[in-house]
Amino acid sequence: MTEVEYQSISPSDFFYRNREIAGFSNPSRAIYAAVRELVENSLDACEARRVPPNIYLRITEVAASETGSSIYTLRIEDNGTGVPAEHIPHCFGQVFYGSKYTLKQARGTFGLGGTITILYGQITTHKPVRITSSTGGDIHEYEMMIDIEHNRPLILKHTVLDNKKGWRGTAVELQLEGDYSRSRYRLYEYLKQTAMVNPYADITFVDPRGRLYRFKRATEQMPPLPKPVKPHPHGIDVETFRRLVAITKARSMKAFMMEHFQGVGPTTAEKFLRAAKINPKAKPSSLKPEDIVRLVRAAREFNDFIRPDPSCLSPIGVELLETGIRKELNLREDDFLKVVQRKPATYLGFPFIVEAAIAHGKSIAKQSRGGITIYRFANRIPLLFDESSGVVWKVVNRNINWATYKVSSDTPLVVVVHVCSTKIPYKTVGKEYMADQPEVEREITNALRSAARSLRLYIARSIRLAHEKRRLNIFGKYLPKIAEFSAKLSDREEPPDVRPLLAAVSASLPEVEKKISEVPQIVGQDS
Repeated sequence: MTEVEYQSISPSDFFYRNREIAGFSNPSRAIYAAVRELVENSLDACEARRVPPNIYLRITEVAASETGSSIYTLRIEDNGTGVPAEHIPHCFGQVFYGSKYTLKQARGTFGLGGTITILYGQITTHKPVRITSSTGGDIHEYEMMIDIEHNRPLILKHTVLDNKKGWRGTAVELQLEGDYSRSRYRLYEYLKQTAMVNPYADITFVDPRGRLYRFKRATEQMPPLPKPVKPHPHGIDVETFRRLVAITKARSMKAFMMEHFQGVGPTTAEKFLRAAKINPKAKPSSLKPEDIVRLVRAAREFNDFIRPDPSCLSPIGVELLETGIRKELNLREDDFLKVVQRKPATYLGFPFIVEAAIAHGKSIAKQSRGGITIYRFANRIPLLFDESSGVVWKVVNRNINWATYKVSSDTPLVVVVHVCSTKIPYKTVGKEYMADQPEVEREITNALRSAARSLRLYIARSIRLAHEKRRLNIFGKYLPKIAEFSAKLSDREEPPDVRPLLAAVSASLPEVEKKISEVPQIVGQDS
């Protein structure tokens, strides 16, 4: 009989064996995922420092790979907070080590994006990563690899440099296997959409062919930082509750509820505990496992808790989102753009805010072949893959009857949806699309309907003005003859001046409405 061998593996070993879970499924997706993870880390670092991001990204082809793809050097540099020297090896060389494990909105969810990128580069090229960082003092440069079996960094070289220019930020340079030719469009689209929802960022990208792409900053204004908050009782689970019980210093369950959960005062705490059949004066350490399960279930059904605190969220804001959309879509002043921000809502105890926008006009028509183009974002991260699997596609294509808003199937339209939350309902670790949580779906639907109502007014007005312009064109064709004939009948030496009316006919649409109001007066004077 064959003996079964049992063993455990480290987190880094798990992702080494299952890297497709994090989006590194093939060379094309891998180079895109690597850029995305590192760019998002840079944006977070700059926002934490409260400085508009300056991000420099360069991809250089080193050699062709035996698999048909190529080996590239990827370098990214930012002006963010920098990483303290003692944390650099662990931040970049240990899976599940980082600064994002607090209850607030963040681009990163699992604290492994940058490390997985380095891990992928190592297993495809066996080359070390070079990390240079400074928090304002000396510059620390590390060359290192990851001990995959033990999930720890292997430092090959550590150099300390004088920081004469006072540089602050982080630079990461690594080699990895990828297929840039197949991911080129996705990379460009990712950077463009990132600039759209981060209009305060300045992003420079140099591709393997030496071509420079510049996404210039449109504003210095930045959204407020999210604040860490305590968990909400509706979103708690048994394990989290057990951990809180294990570390609490509260001497009663009433004090425990008030100390560890947001928005729970003495009256609410006592009312909830009695509803859960727990003595408010009982010590937390006296709880049995079945008591914890009962408390968690009761918390989900208790309706007297206040809504979750939205201060842990950082929406883009109507003004910034409008600025970003106009910049990246090259909208003109007379193009339609409506941005809507919904009030904070919750799903499963987690707060979220939906922001949506609809753009329409000649600029959109030039860029589109007709129909609706969807841009999806979650915590200011562009979602480029699996569009038809996500909740946004469902809302746009199934929940909304666009004919109600005078939109036909070939009307060129851009729909932008951004959801920010402490817990985005992703369906995959790769953060490609959002699941259709009923509360999130409802908020997206209401936001788009609100924007679509403004679109309907715009289209109706455009149709009416176009009709008036066609009517005035007819006047422009026959009015000179009518004026001449009228002058003869009234024994006038000269016909009335019809140029003001003809000017109204030739005016652009936004001016037609104003000119039309002058027409009766002009005709009355000359008749």
